[in-house]
This record gives sequence, C-alpha cells and structure tokens, in this order.
Amino acid sequence: MTTRRAFMTSAIAAVGCRSAEALALRVPGVRPAEAHARPEPGLRATASAFPAPGDRIVKNGRLKQSVSRWPYQKIPLPEFCHAVADMGLTAIDLLEEADWGVAREHGLICSMGYAGGGSIRDGLNVAANHDAIVRNFEKTIPRAAALRVPNVITFFGNRRGLGDEEATANCITGLNRVKRIAEDAGVTICVELLNSKVNHPDYQGDRTAFGVAIVKAVNSPRVKLLYDIYHMQIMEGDLIKTIRDQHEHIGHYHTGGVPGRHELDGTQEVNWPAVCRAIVDTGFHGYLAHEFVPTRDPLTSLREAVALCDV
Repeated sequence: MTTRRAFMTSAIAAVGCRSAEALALRVPGVRPAEAHARPEPGLRATASAFPAPGDRIVKNGRLKQSVSRWPYQKIPLPEFCHAVADMGLTAIDLLEEADWGVAREHGLICSMGYAGGGSIRDGLNVAANHDAIVRNFEKTIPRAAALRVPNVITFFGNRRGLGDEEATANCITGLNRVKRIAEDAGVTICVELLNSKVNHPDYQGDRTAFGVAIVKAVNSPRVKLLYDIYHMQIMEGDLIKTIRDQHEHIGHYHTGGVPGRHELDGTQEVNWPAVCRAIVDTGFHGYLAHEFVPTRDPLTSLREAVALCDV
C-alpha cells in the first residue's frame, strides 16, 4: 500500500543529494499520492459517468463548493472540468500550477493551488524550510493572482521531536516572512490542519487551537487555516462549535466521510447539512472543497455530496 509517507521517502531517494528547495518544487504538497492510499474500485471513469448537459446539481449556492483533483486522477482533467462545471461547481481544488490554466479554459478557477509551500512532512515548523518556501511563494503567488487562484496551501510539518512552543515560534516567523507577498497579491495562504491519529502520524498541526494561535499571532487577512473537517472530526470533534468560534481564522474547508474518508453518506458520522449550514451562518464567502475518495462511481458520489452540502 502506497502512502504519502512512502511517496516522500521514494522522492527523497530519487533526488539523492539535490537541495531541499528542489525537492519542495518537485513534490510541493505530496497530496496526489493519497489517491493511491487504498483501492478505489469505483474510480474507473466511463462515458456514462458524466452528467448530461444541464444536469446542474447546485440549486441554492449559498456555500461555494469545489472538489479536490487528486481522488479523480483517472478522469482526464478536461473531462473532469466539464463534468464538475455541469454540476454547477465553479472550482477545482489542489491543482499544480501547470493545471491552473486548464481550469480557466473551462470557465473554472483553482480554489486552492500548490505553490511550493513545503510538504506535509517538511513544513513551517522547521526554520530550515523557510527559505525555500519564501522563494517559491515569491515566484508563484503572483502567478496565482494572475489566474484568479484565491488560495495557496502550506503545511505545519511533522514534529520529529520538536516541542509545540518552538514549532509555534518557527511557524509564526515563517508566515511573517511570506504574508506581505500574499497581501500584495490578494491571495490567501492557508495552513492545513490534519489528523495525526490515522493518516499523518507525527503531524504537528493536528489541533485547531495550535493553528489558531499561530494565525492570530501573524495577524494578516491573507494568512488563514485550512480547516479539514474530516481530519478535525477524527482529532477533536465538536465541529460546529469550533467553526462558530474560530471562523474568522478559517479561509477554506475540506470534506471527507468519517470513518474511512469515503462518500458523505449514511455510512459515516458527520451531519453534513448541519455543518454546512453552520459554515454559511458565519458569513463565510470562501470554498468548501470535497476531498473524499469515492468507492462507487466517482461522479455519482460527487453529485450526491454536492447536493447534500447545497444548503
């Protein structure tokens, strides 16, 4: 079974003695490896999987929805763009820079882009990673702005024995170095919260309070949290209260069924309509992006999730 940890290990072996900056550019988010973390029996795309023209799922549209690219890699990107646009979605999440323009060609935007913001393992909590992240953001964030990409992703990084106090200080220092780049471009840097119980052992940013303390200290309208509902349900639950209390520090949301990170349906424990209504009620104007791994026909599962969250 391939995991993001195994992917990172193989990537490091492949680049040998190349610099950390080169590695960050090569595997900026390492997220696509998650698409191979488990069998995906429903992921084979067929012509019948795509909705007919006018098969629009979004009816209310009070919450802007997007969909992460990596669980749908077997569907060619142009066809995927066509399918999600027909559903009424306006964006695709977690695209590399080379694909931002493809989304634009199909009338979509990339709602969250990879821009060289380190990786899940090697993030802002280690000061040695900052120079590469700064250089990448200096180059890529202006390009994101030009293609109307509203957000770029970065990570807190793995602990590797680092205490929270030192990690917090390092993250604040790193984000202070890049916040002016984001402010000048009008692009938001989102730092992702992930679970360390199931998917990402040793990840430091595994609690909302840890992330909130950092973004509050940075104090920029262009530095926010990526609140992954799947991950935070595993770590701490209490989703609706957390969203209500901390919404000003959240710039983006991800979905995923708990347990298993599969469909948003009756097999799992999150009340998605209630959570989505809570997000809307905070006045949130950003995106909620679906990031679950389908086990059935992928576009049918996506249509069902979009309809469920269209509160």
